[in-house]
Amino acid sequence: MLSKLFTATLIGLDCKIVEVEVDYKKGPSYFSIVGLADKSIQEARDRIPSAIKNSGAEFLPVSIITNLAPAELTKSGPSYDLPIAVGYLMASEQLKFDSKSKIFIGELALDGRLRPIHGVLPITDAAKKNGFSEIYLPIENAKEAALVPNINVYGVQNLKDLILHFRNQKILVPSQQDTDVMLTDLNKYKFDMSQIKGQEHAKRALEIAAAGGHNILLSGVPGSGKTMLSRALPTILPDMTLEESLEVTRIYSITGLTSKTSPLITTRPFRSPHHTSSQVALVGGGTIPKPGEISLAHRGVLFLDEFPEFSSYALESLRQPLEDKVVTISRAQGTLTFPANFILVAAMNPCKCGYKGDPTRQCTCTAHEIAKYQKKISGPILDRIDLLINVPKVENSKLFSSEKSESSFDIKQRVQRARNLQIERYKNLGIVSNSELNQKDIEKFVELTSDSKKILSMAVERMNLSARSYYRILRISRTIADLETSMNVNEKHIAEALSYRVEIG
Repeated sequence: MLSKLFTATLIGLDCKIVEVEVDYKKGPSYFSIVGLADKSIQEARDRIPSAIKNSGAEFLPVSIITNLAPAELTKSGPSYDLPIAVGYLMASEQLKFDSKSKIFIGELALDGRLRPIHGVLPITDAAKKNGFSEIYLPIENAKEAALVPNINVYGVQNLKDLILHFRNQKILVPSQQDTDVMLTDLNKYKFDMSQIKGQEHAKRALEIAAAGGHNILLSGVPGSGKTMLSRALPTILPDMTLEESLEVTRIYSITGLTSKTSPLITTRPFRSPHHTSSQVALVGGGTIPKPGEISLAHRGVLFLDEFPEFSSYALESLRQPLEDKVVTISRAQGTLTFPANFILVAAMNPCKCGYKGDPTRQCTCTAHEIAKYQKKISGPILDRIDLLINVPKVENSKLFSSEKSESSFDIKQRVQRARNLQIERYKNLGIVSNSELNQKDIEKFVELTSDSKKILSMAVERMNLSARSYYRILRISRTIADLETSMNVNEKHIAEALSYRVEIG
């Protein structure tokens, strides 16, 4: 007898529905799986018979052929174990049910247990969008899959429970999951803005970066607080919306980084790769392309400390993601696109020895060495960074001062208010921050007074700004105005935005 049921395969963050056909007939004993199945799927021929026998069902050595359609689509991973096993039980008439509205995914152990797999959130989402009303998967993945509304998620402990469910002997209950995004608890962070002495200019720049999603470069001598400032940035970022949480959770799901108990990611990611990281580690890739650090930092922060020490190849690979907010990876099998809408926070010393501009220590670098060091960061990369900040050494008077600085909680209130204005303003555009505005949107939402135009015109000429930098100044100005809850962008906002385009070093 021929049986048909459905599963799904991951292609990047997208999914394709796969039809599983199992033909069971008397004849020579063989078990064949066709349809561009990789080795891990082929090994199911050894796992499935043991899993079925150890689940109280029968597996007879007859002619079994399994087809995974469409045949031109490469399939990989052990998640095909469950649908193939259920397909065999249907073909051998040990189970009878309507499979048209059901999706099955899961890896089988030899004793019939279902082992957890990666990527269940995008798979469940794809199943719902394709009209399926039920999905059966490992119980450890059930909470994550239940984040998708309007589809019944059945967490299955083992194959025996599933068999009993379809025989109406032990009915499984759909999983429930609360998708309310919890407010970020600032107490769990190691750093707070109030702990940072001085550096008011840098703190203000970080506030603007957090409010508008802008990239920032901090340059200063060792010990000036660049790293601490960067690590305190997450404490002032606006709370994630439910849509943003689901976006990030999908990425972490396919890489297996979600929590089994609390799968929904409600805190903005903070990724800090080492400067020896390769281009593939940063942007993603591999034989079967996986997301890199820039996608894992989606809707959060990518912190690159010792910025010039990264390989030039790795840094230049950031050009397109910084501009387009996505990364495209091409392979012979096809092209995959991963989201990469992050805030880049880069930190660097002004020179190789680190003490150029330090009032207390002498720089030992020659002019040639300083120029060579700073040229490791190309003009096109600098052009894509909105805020360029020199971080001076903290004065002793401020270091020993008992005066309390403004806390992260207070700063975050302004940031959240400014981001809420942006979300409301751009609700029909599908964007949430000023950093995502394109040229057409800027012309619509950033109206300049005549005085503002004069200031900006002179700055473009004197500072030799590119067209890209010009529009970045307008985006920053819009954010500064939002922090003041100002509807219009005036000359004061333009002037402050220009102060963050100083020459580094």
